[in-house]
Formats: sequence, C-alpha cells, structure tokens
Amino acid sequence: MTKTDYDLVIIGAGPAGLTAGIYAARARMNVLLLEKAVPGGQILVTDWIENYPGFPEGISGFDLAQKMKTQAEELGLKIETAEVHSLNLSSQIKEIVLKDRSITAKSLIIASGASPRQLGIGEDKFMGKGISFCATCDAPFFKEKTVVAVGGGDTAVQEAIYLTKFAKKVYLVHRRDELRATKILQERAFANDKIELVWDSVATGVEGFFGVEGVKVKNVKTNEEKTLKADGCFIWVGILPNTSFLNDAVKTDESGFILANEKMQASVPGVFAIGDVRNTPLRQVSTAVGDGAIAAVSAEHFIENI
Repeated sequence: MTKTDYDLVIIGAGPAGLTAGIYAARARMNVLLLEKAVPGGQILVTDWIENYPGFPEGISGFDLAQKMKTQAEELGLKIETAEVHSLNLSSQIKEIVLKDRSITAKSLIIASGASPRQLGIGEDKFMGKGISFCATCDAPFFKEKTVVAVGGGDTAVQEAIYLTKFAKKVYLVHRRDELRATKILQERAFANDKIELVWDSVATGVEGFFGVEGVKVKNVKTNEEKTLKADGCFIWVGILPNTSFLNDAVKTDESGFILANEKMQASVPGVFAIGDVRNTPLRQVSTAVGDGAIAAVSAEHFIENI
C-alpha cells in the first residue's frame, strides 16, 4: 500500500472520538484526531452527568471531557484544531481535505457528532437574544425570569429542571399528552412547582423586538393559539448529524445518520462511524465510549489485513 500520512484519522473529539483516540494511541498507531471546535463535543454544555459508570455522585460534562482529553494526550494522541471540508474515499487510501491542505490515512473514523434541530420560529433572529439550545450556557441570564422550554425527551426535561435553578417559571411545551423522558426525570419535573406543562402544543413563533418577549404556541388538538409571555426560549426537539462534509461518500439513513454495523464499519471499507453521527438507537456518553473502543480496534484489525 502507498505510504500515508497516518494510519488512522479520527474526525471529531467528543466522547466517541476521544475514546477511539485513547485506544488507538495505546495500540501505538500513528493517529491524528481532528476537531473543528473544542474537544468534548456536546457534553461540554451538559451541566451534570449522573448516569456514567464510575461516578456515583455525578460529574459535570466539562470535567468529564477534560479528563478524557487529558488521558488521550498523556497517551500521545495528537489533537489538531481543523475543520474537514470534504472526503475522497474512492480509493483504498482515504483523503481528508482540510481548509489549507489534504492528509491521507489508511483508515478513517467519523465521530463528528450532531447538532440541535431548529424549529424555524426565529432562531436566526433571536439567537443570543433569548433563544438558546443550551441551558448550561445561558440559564444564568434568566435569573428570576420566565422562560419557555420546548421538547419532551430526556434532554428537554433535564434541561428544563436545570433552568428552574435560575428562572422563576418554566413553561415546558410538548406536542403530546405525555413526556418521552425517562420516568425518573418525569417525576422530578412533575414535582417541581416552577415547571408548568403545556400539553399537546407546539411553538409556532417568537415575539419581541430587541429580544424574546413571548412565544406563540398552538394546541395541535384544538388549534387554539396563545402567547406565553417569556424572556427566553430553549429548544430541544432532536438533533441533526454533522455530516455536511460527507457528500454521499458513505451511506446514510433517511435522516442523514451514517449506517454502520456492529463493528462500526460504514459502507466503505476502512471507514467507521461512531457516536451521535451514526444510526444508533441510543445517544449517550456511555454508548459513544463503547462505539469508540470498538471502532479503534476494528480500524486496527483492518489496517493489519490490508
């Protein structure tokens, strides 16, 4: 095989990518991890993680990310700040195109994660002026104020509960008549007198001039519309994969998440997908870590047999 710059390149430094990097570095592979922002991924904006094994008292997302990054670097993993523009996977050698250069590798692990889905209710206009996707980042700005939270899954309910540490009232708007979050989170939300559930409703718009002053909601059963007076709106209605650089280089499902098997192998030999970017049934730190370990070992085996 023609000489390459690296044995393995990993795209994305969330829990999945960092774990893959730890395993690859321990295997003494020539590996590079690329991250366009800050290592840690979405857990950087997660206030508290209480279901990750080994931390019975819980740990902040930031601290867990830092521990993972430090461990990886102490093992010799090279982490570079760079954004991937495109991939060329048409030959056995994988080409990763960056802004200022291209690099090559024998194997590739895609761990680029996912981003919050938008509702199209004014996110662009009011981003940073009352609309947010991150309670950990922005909740302190709403001390003793009223906010609207949209969503019904684990993230929405957990973050709505976190908002009550600062806000005087949180409207939790959900399109169904029951939450999708785990029962323990539901119990905490129902027991919190600062949270008011707005059932069978969707957010349809945001009112305000310089900032958010209210959120328009519509009951999906009665079509009744009303405005919830609020100073902020937090949206948690799902995620979209960060795969704009793929350009159909590997197969994805209808939502754009990369298809991968139990070995994390994508549709192109030597290319693996892990964490939130793949079509996984569960997006948690623990599953991302498992994906990363499997993919690194799979990549090692792939390289040994080419």
